[in-house]
Formats: sequence, C-alpha cells, structure tokens
Amino acid sequence: MVAEPVFKRYPGFWRMLIVAMCTALLSCLQAQELQGHVSIILLGATGDLARKYLWQGLFQLYLDEAGKGHSFSFHGAALTAPTEGQQLMDKALETLSCPQDMALDHCTELKDQFLQLSHYRQLKTAEDYQALSRDIEAQVQQEGLREAGRIFYFSVPPFAYADIARNINSSCRPGPGTWLRVVLEKPFGHDHDSAQQLATELGSFFREEEMYRVDHYLGKQAVAQILPFRDQNRKAFDHLWSRHHVERVEIILKETVDAEGRTSFYEEYGVIRDVLQNHLTEILTLVAMELPYNVSDTGAVLRHKLQAFQALRGLRKGSAVVGQYQAYGEQVRRELQKPDSFQSLTPTFAGVLVHIDNVRWEGVPFVLMSGKALDERVGYVRVLFRNQAYCAQSERHWAAGQSQCLPRQVVFYIGHGDLGSPAVLVSRNLPRPTLPSDSWKEVEGRPGLRLFGCPLSDFYAYSPVRERDAYSILISHIFHGRKDSFITTENLLASWHFWTPLLDSLAREAPRHYPGGAKNEHLLDFEFSGSQLSFSQQQLEQLVPGPGAAPMPRDFRVLKATYRESPLILAWAEELIAKLANDIEATAMRAVQRFGEFHLALSGGSSPVALFQQLALQHFGFPWAHTHLWLVDERCVPPTDPESNFRGLQAHLLQHIRVPYFNIHPMPVRLHQGLCAEEDQGSQLYAREIAAQVTNSSFDLVLLGMGDDGHTASLFPQSSTGLDGKQLVVLTTSPVQPHQRMSISLALINRAKKVAVLVIGRMKHEITMLVSRVGQEPKKWPISGVLPTSGQLVWYMDYEAFLG
Repeated sequence: MVAEPVFKRYPGFWRMLIVAMCTALLSCLQAQELQGHVSIILLGATGDLARKYLWQGLFQLYLDEAGKGHSFSFHGAALTAPTEGQQLMDKALETLSCPQDMALDHCTELKDQFLQLSHYRQLKTAEDYQALSRDIEAQVQQEGLREAGRIFYFSVPPFAYADIARNINSSCRPGPGTWLRVVLEKPFGHDHDSAQQLATELGSFFREEEMYRVDHYLGKQAVAQILPFRDQNRKAFDHLWSRHHVERVEIILKETVDAEGRTSFYEEYGVIRDVLQNHLTEILTLVAMELPYNVSDTGAVLRHKLQAFQALRGLRKGSAVVGQYQAYGEQVRRELQKPDSFQSLTPTFAGVLVHIDNVRWEGVPFVLMSGKALDERVGYVRVLFRNQAYCAQSERHWAAGQSQCLPRQVVFYIGHGDLGSPAVLVSRNLPRPTLPSDSWKEVEGRPGLRLFGCPLSDFYAYSPVRERDAYSILISHIFHGRKDSFITTENLLASWHFWTPLLDSLAREAPRHYPGGAKNEHLLDFEFSGSQLSFSQQQLEQLVPGPGAAPMPRDFRVLKATYRESPLILAWAEELIAKLANDIEATAMRAVQRFGEFHLALSGGSSPVALFQQLALQHFGFPWAHTHLWLVDERCVPPTDPESNFRGLQAHLLQHIRVPYFNIHPMPVRLHQGLCAEEDQGSQLYAREIAAQVTNSSFDLVLLGMGDDGHTASLFPQSSTGLDGKQLVVLTTSPVQPHQRMSISLALINRAKKVAVLVIGRMKHEITMLVSRVGQEPKKWPISGVLPTSGQLVWYMDYEAFLG
C-alpha cells in the first residue's frame, strides 16, 4: 500500500505554508530593494537659503526616513575653500531643531547622526565632481550598500546652472539602475525667451523627469490642500466652483518688509516676476484647473494645469496697476551706486486682473495682488461666491453664521495675518467640508477675531495637526519622486508666455508711489470694470517728484496730424486702441443706420489683438447683430492651428460677442484638395462671396497693419500677386512660415469706403520713417499702394512707432 503524500492529506496546511513562504520572500525582496544609499548634494550650502531653510529641510527628511531602509550622506558644496566652507556650514547646522513633540534625547541622538553624515566639499572644477562621484561609489562599496540615487539641490544663481549641470552630467551621474534628481530654485528666466534658453540648456544635460523646479509656495500647507480639498468635496462643491456661482477669486500675498539689501535682485525682477508670475500663477491653476479623475495621477494633474494656462486670456497694460514704495528709489541709488538723477520704474506693488476663457470660468475675475511695504503680512486664496438670497427678517434674527444672506466664501489661508497660521475656512452657510482627519483638525472660533468681514465662528475652520515648513514638505516629495508639486518645463514656458506681454507693456510705465505701511491708506485700492483695472483714488501729485521722471501715457493727448497726405492719429498704444475702437463703432453705427448692415474686414497677426479685446469687452453698444466679419488675409493652415488668423479672431473677439454665425466669413483655405490648393479655387470662391453680399465689393471698413518690410495684408514686396490686376482675392507666398497665404488684393482694399492702418511698437519705427518718404511704389512697399479710390485712409500710430 502506497502512503498518501503529505500535501494531499493536509492541503490547507500546505497552502498556508506556501503563502507564508511567499510573503517572507517578498518581504526580503522589498527589504533588499529598500537597502539603498542616497547621496544628497546641496550646492550653495553656505548661502542664505540653505542656512534659513534647506539644511533644516534635509534634517527633517532624515528624521522622517531614518531607520526605514535607506542610508544617507549629505554633502554641502560651494566654491568656498574647504576650511572656511566647513566653518560656515557648521554654523548653519548649529540651528537645526527637532519637532516639539520629539523627546530631547532622541532628538540629540538623531541630530548627532545627521552631523556625522554631513560633510563640506569644494565643488569648482570637473575634477572636483569626478572626485565626489568616486567618493560616493567607494563609500557604497565599502559599506556593502546598493546606490539608490543622487539628489543635487541647486541653491545657486541661475547663471551658474549650465556649468554645474555640465559637470554633473559628464562627471557625476550615477550608474545604470540608479536615479538622478536635480532641484532648481527660481528665478527660471526673466521672460519667455530667457526661460526658453535656460530650459534648452538644462534639457541638453537632464531628462525632464530628472528636473524638479521648486516653487516653495506649492509646499505651503494651505496651498497643498487646494487640490485635495476640491477632490474630497467634489459632490458638495464642484458644481459651485464655476461662473454660475463664483463672484470672484482673490489670490493675495502681502509683505510688510521692503527690498532693502536686495535691490540688485529687485531691480532686475520686480514684484511681478518675483511673486505673480510664479507663486500666484501656480496657485491660480490649482484653483481653476479641471479636476482629473484621479488627483494622485501626477501626469494627469500636470496636463490639467497646462490646459488651465492655455485658457488664460492675454494680459495687456490695462489689466494691471503698479506701485513703488517711496523709499525704494533712494535705496536703489545707494545700494547700486546710481546717480541722484536716476529714477527706478521697477514696481514693488502690483494688482493684476486675470480672466479664464473656458466654460467653467468665463467672466469670473481672478484678482492677483502682491507688494512690499504694505500694512500687513498675510497670504490667502479667497473664493467668494455670489449671494442671490434675500432675507425678509432683519439681521438680528439671522441664524448665527448660517444665514444665506451672509457672505459665502472658501478661504485657503496661507499664513501670518490676524490668524497667524495656515487654515482652511469655509462659511457655515456652505456645505460642511471634508478634510483628512489625520492631518487637519477643526478649530474653535476666537472671541473678537474677524476675518474677511465675519467672526471666525462663522466659518468651519481647520488648521494642520502639525505645522510643517514648505521646504521640508517639498524635499520629502523630491526624495519620494513626487513631481506634482513642481513646475515642468511646459508649464514654466506657458506661464512666461502669459506674463511676458504684460511685462513688456509695463517696462516704461511709471509706478504710483506710496509711503509704505499703514500710511498707504487707500492709495493702492483698485477696482475693475470688464477687463480694465485702475486705481480707485486719483493721485493728485507724486509723493517723490524727481528729475527725469518718466511721463505717464495720460500726459499725452491723442494728437491728429497727417502722414503720406492722409489723416494720422497719434497716441500711446492704450489710448490709440481705444480711439480706433471708438471710430470703428461710430462707423458701424452710421453704416447700419443708412444701409442696415456693416461689412468689416479684419487683418490677423498680433497687432489687432488688443483692439479685438477692446471691442469685445468695452463696446457693449456695438451693432454686432448687423455686422458681417470678413478676413483680410489668412495663413494656409487648419483653423485649429495656432497660426490661423481665424483662430485668433475666434479667441479674442468672436467668443465674446453675439454675432450671427452666418455673418462670419472665414477664408476658404481648406477645401477638397487640401490647403490652398489651386484646383479648389478657394480665392475665386471668396471673391464671389464678397461680390454677392457686399455692394460693389466695397467694404465699409478695412483694418490693415504694416509689416517691417512694408507688406500689408498678405501682399509682399518683390511680387506682383495681388498688387496689380483686377483679381479681388489671391493666393500669395510669404517669405516666412507658413509660406502659403490667401489675401484680398490691393484692388479690393482700395474699393473700401474707409481703410484704417494700425501701426504699433518701436519695431515699426524704421519702416514708418521709410514709408513716409516714398511715393506710390507697391511692388517695393505694398503698403504704399493703399489709397482708396473714393474712400478715406486713416493711419493710427502709437508714439513708439512714430518717434522710436
């Protein structure tokens, strides 16, 4: 008789044994995986940022991770010689502290361990980086460890990034199977071009997933709670988080300190680059972005943030107010050794009005404001909801904190101010929110404390269970490879693309002076109407009159003169656009009164964008219902292409106005055979459409621009196409991409009842002077051939184009 196998007699036992063995094996593998060594190299280890925040953040990382499987070494690095550098670093390390709830002896033990693991070394040459890499490899081998990764924290000025990156990439990259993370501190460029250049340089040394650009405000506890709050309260709040319910959003960072001691930095960057372009814009995207299905999916979060950037309406000078505290000019002259006549135009205060052109947020104003030498230090994000309730009983009968007639708001309180610490505040007449109980606790109201017009007791108020420094949080995220709290190259460039035009427009704008602190009173209060922002209180006199003060645009009136024997309107760009918009509306009203309709042909490009926005957002009496919109020219690209003139018209004008869709006449550049195919006869088709709908093919108004080579519409020098003959619409070739164009001809332009030529910017000064001297030579300078047969030609130029 053959004995039955044991595993058949006791199947349950063997199954349990196999599971236990697998679990043990898996645990061993996981433990082996965790036994990795991490080297953290802090570049600029003796600097101010490192001393104030970064060493403490690295120590907190060690406190959090010690004993969990990783071993560490901390390398403080700088250009300073070894002995002096070690002394400076030791001084910084003396200030390290443990959390208040940690036992003193345990704190002392861990601090001693951290100090033993922290060493200073001079990193100056490629050989220094090679030596560092050899030392790390030797340490790992000697201690029988596996290298997990290396973190290089760049706490150095951006001009040093390229050389350091080159040395890391060539001499200090870890081997295969080991990760590399490089951490970069702002500023990330000065404008879009410089940011692009820096990104390209860094991209030649590091992969995108290896770079962690720090905006430390993303580590602030209240800011870091915005997305989780929206996610955990989707059911209660997501439908309220829109234009139907939100009155406005305020994103505010106020400081009491001034820029003394930092004027060399501040003169180059100013408050918009220092705070609004990065901190406040990042916060704006967290508030405004569409929530991904899974907010833990870093890739999805970053994609949705980018979509929010892409929906931001372009800024112009009228979108902002700027100020400068009174003592700043003298501080600059003293610290930078400028002459007494020097007058700085750098803003230390800015308020900016932002709109988001998408279905959720259309029409909702986002107010961004920051400044130095203000009355208090405080930061917050305030979502103020519309209140459409009316309470029939007097206020004394309202339920405390819960009446629908009280303000309804959600506030992410970043810190400082009257409250003094981070918090999330939700009005009690809104749904009670859900916050993670392990990290946020509900707090009681404090007698006498009022915030945003209400006692604290009117809010559901939550504060962190344990307050943590932003850098400690971000360093932990870097260690764990969490990229959702950092700025990608794509998002960085999208932000600069949004802010650079405003910065350029304000470059010569004299800021309003303010005395600083409580003495500011109402001097910096501002208000908005449509997309226009302005100070509430007119400044009767400069607080700091001085020689060479830059003139304000309002110091110049709109001037009338002649140019090429035709009327010329001269003004600063903002006043010029307003004048042109008024003239177009007046022309439209006359045409509709006489003929029942108005035919307007519009050029594309960047020059008319501000005009389109002015017409859309300031001219509510414009007779759009009776207006036909035609294109002067079009690039031969799909209508979804960013280069498409029709797409620009849609983005900046059409989506904001009510014009019948059958009154919109895009150029037919895409038909059966492709883009601007001759066999499709798209130009003839557009000419027939014009002839059928426009009496005598004579537009009521044609808006043109002038290129720096003298071209207009898409009619170019050294080509007779469209410049002679009787064709109304032609296909042309541009010297720049996209090369293929469709354009109305000079013959059709000159049939118009009125032609307006808009010329803006210093870049147009040279061609403006040249064209003023030439005769009618359209084959050399197509714009010189614009001379309506029986209509009127009017030139609209800003001072920069005319005077240079």
